[in-house]
Amino acid sequence: MQINGIYFITDRTYCSLSACEMVSLVLKAGVRLIQYRDKDGTRRQLYKEAVRLRELTRSFGAMLIMNDHADIALAVKADGVHLGQDDLPLKEARKIMSGKIVGISTHSLEQARDAEAGGADYIGFGPVFQTATKDAGKPKGVDNIRLIKQNVCIPVVAIGGITIDTIGEVIRAGADAAAVASAICRGSIENNARQFVEELKDMLKT
Repeated sequence: MQINGIYFITDRTYCSLSACEMVSLVLKAGVRLIQYRDKDGTRRQLYKEAVRLRELTRSFGAMLIMNDHADIALAVKADGVHLGQDDLPLKEARKIMSGKIVGISTHSLEQARDAEAGGADYIGFGPVFQTATKDAGKPKGVDNIRLIKQNVCIPVVAIGGITIDTIGEVIRAGADAAAVASAICRGSIENNARQFVEELKDMLKT
């Protein structure tokens, strides 16, 4: 499986559904790249939900990436882990995640280059636009996506404030995937996710 298309990140800030309920809806809508992100649950809770998410994503032939926790990713046989700049060092994660995907959040060209040199399989880059989902600094804009794509060979996942109205900008700028959380979780999750999937399909036809 490849890192491309719509990359859904679970976010309970804007809805009361469980991660499994959210993911079930986006999978039905055609999304096939899922990151399980939960900053509030205990590690035991994360593990239990990740087990269910692994079964669910596997039944749809979808990819499951665990946010932050490499050990839980390995325990549930997730496809990989996504790390922030302050998480487990990439070098150490690469050692224990043998054969698995390791992605890392980056916020500058230097960090992107370092991630590629350190063995990351893909980078998340952003925030591209203003976002309320997490405090990740000033928006980087789509021009920086172009700059990153000119300087690294691994897939780039654009993240931060991406909506149905702006996804076209990030894909045209060269992003391989667009990470979306709040724009899908607000309102009808399945309908929102389907809109993103269809928008991307239409873009690829033109």
